[in-house]
Amino acid sequence: MTNTVAVIGGTGRTGRLVVQRLVQQHNVVRAVGRRAGPVRPVAEGASFHRADVRDPATLGSVLSDVDAVVYCVEPGTDDKGPDSPRATMHDGLLNVLAAAGRQPRVVLVSQIQVTHRGHPLDAFGGLLSWRLAGEEVLRRSGLPYTVVRPGWLTDETEGAPGVQLRQGDRAAGSLTRANLAEICVQALRSKNAPGTTFEAFDSPYPSPTTWEQTFGALDPDRVAVA
Repeated sequence: MTNTVAVIGGTGRTGRLVVQRLVQQHNVVRAVGRRAGPVRPVAEGASFHRADVRDPATLGSVLSDVDAVVYCVEPGTDDKGPDSPRATMHDGLLNVLAAAGRQPRVVLVSQIQVTHRGHPLDAFGGLLSWRLAGEEVLRRSGLPYTVVRPGWLTDETEGAPGVQLRQGDRAAGSLTRANLAEICVQALRSKNAPGTTFEAFDSPYPSPTTWEQTFGALDPDRVAVA
């Protein structure tokens, strides 16, 4: 079945790879960015749409009829700047969820160690705190969602041989953007991925299981009632 997927941040370093993989799987893909046009053309077969998660008025026409959303915005690190973690990872996500007219599946790219209070990264505009707040917004939305917390990202366009998914936010490691993109795309396809939050890291060994088995081994989230 062909799905219409909006990739928010679809012209960024991770978003471009997600767009490419979704196109390869014959989805209708909208790469969403806030600039007048992408720095480089989006993948052949995808369309570019100008919209800004900080401006709700720009989102309705792009998101009202989508089947799925991948949210892979890269936030700034200044709490008073226009790209602050609060504006992009919390308020912006709220705007996107409000603009989505159907009940889309949502994959949110967060990061590891968001639950670590006092982490040095939180000095950069509350980066981890606002990512975690955005996760909670999505969990309480009632939408079918998956939260991916990648390890420290590397820019290799070729993924490592395998990936490992962990839970509990205690592990550390790296993840290629190529593997992150593949995880996002597979999470959209999987019947076992919705309702889960997990950390993801590169592995030097190919996975012995299918994606469906890998997602199926995860514990579902316990969602607090607002």
